[in-house]
Amino acid sequence: MPKLKTHKSTAKRMKLTPTGKVLRRRAFGGHMLAKKSQRRKRVIGTVALVTGAIAKNVKRSLGA
Repeated sequence: MPKLKTHKSTAKRMKLTPTGKVLRRRAFGGHMLAKKSQRRKRVIGTVALVTGAIAKNVKRSLGA
């Protein structure tokens, strides 16, 4: 079996924690920020956990 290659676009968007959890950025934070509430912008600025089957797929594409 050859080695698995890291999926580079996934690697740029996701991060693995030392315990194996997958972190991602939240959507909708790139533009048109004037119309969004302060609370909404604060929440957008935090990271989110990826869970379930999607996390399993992400880990596989990251080679972990």
